[in-house]
Amino acid sequence: MSTEALFLQQVINGLSLGAMYALLALGFTLVYGILELINFAHFNVFMVGSFIGMWALELCGLSGQSVTLTGIALVGTLVFAFAVTMLASGLLGVAIERIALRPLRGVPGTAGMITTIGVSYILFNTILLTVGASSENYPNPMPVVRWELGGAVLQLREVLIWGVTLALMLALHFFVNLTRLGKAMRATAQDPEAARMMGVDVDRVVVTAFFLGSALAGAAALIFGLYYNYTSFMIGYTAGLRAFTAAVLGGIGSIPGAMVGGILIGLIESLGGQLLEVRWTDVIIFSILVLVLVFAPSGLFGRATPTRS
Repeated sequence: MSTEALFLQQVINGLSLGAMYALLALGFTLVYGILELINFAHFNVFMVGSFIGMWALELCGLSGQSVTLTGIALVGTLVFAFAVTMLASGLLGVAIERIALRPLRGVPGTAGMITTIGVSYILFNTILLTVGASSENYPNPMPVVRWELGGAVLQLREVLIWGVTLALMLALHFFVNLTRLGKAMRATAQDPEAARMMGVDVDRVVVTAFFLGSALAGAAALIFGLYYNYTSFMIGYTAGLRAFTAAVLGGIGSIPGAMVGGILIGLIESLGGQLLEVRWTDVIIFSILVLVLVFAPSGLFGRATPTRS
C-alpha cells in the first residue's frame, strides 16, 4: 500500500473512531451544560451499554461472531439492537440521576462528582462479578462488503457507523434547537434559576439530559462492539477518557464542540499511530488534554462562564 493510500486508510479509521468518541463526548457535554457536573459514571454506562447491545443481538439469534445478515433482516436486527441499547442505557442514566445525584443537587462543592466516581465503580464491579473478566466475542451480523477508494478500503461497517452517528447528531441538533424541551434545556444551561422562574421544569430538563447523554453512550457502545468485535468490563476506562478529552478539546458544554472534538481525537489516534508508534498515541491524546486545560480551558467552541455554586 502506497503512502497516500495508507494515509487515506488511517483517515477512514480515524473518522470511524471519532464518530464513536463524539457520541460518547456528547453525554459529558449535555450533563455538564445543565449541571456543571463531570459525570464520571458515563465511562461505565458506555461499558454496560456494550453488553446490553451484545445481549440484544443474541436475542436476535446471533452469538459469537456468527451468521452475517443482509437486506431487511440486517436492517431490522440493527434497528432493534440500537433501540434496545439506547433505551436501556438511557434508563440507566436516569436511574443514576434520580438515585445518586438528585439528593445532592443543592450540595455545594465536589460531592456530586465524587458520587459519580463511586457509581462508576459500582457498574464496573457489577459487570466484572456477574459476567467475568474475560473478553466477550461480539455478534457481528455485518456482511463483508468493501469498496476500493484511492487504494484504501472502505467497508460497510464504516458507512454504517458514519450514517448512524450523523443521523443521531442531526436528531440531537434539531431536538435542542427546535423543540420546546430543547429550548428549555438551553435556557437551563444558561441560568437555571431564571429558567425555573419562567416556568421551566428543571428536574425534567436534568432527567432529559441524563437520558439523552446515556442513550448516545449506548449507541457508541454498540458501535464499539460492531467495530472491534469484542467487549469487556475494561473498555469504559480507555474509551471514556478519550471521549472526555474530546469534550474538553471541543469545549465541554458545547454540543458542536463535542462533535468536532470527537472527530479530531479519532483522527489524532489513528494518524498518530501511523506517523509515530501506537504506544505513543495515549501520550499525544492526554498531552492535548493537559494543554487544553492549562492554556485554553474553554476549548475550541466553549465559552468561559462563572461557576455556579
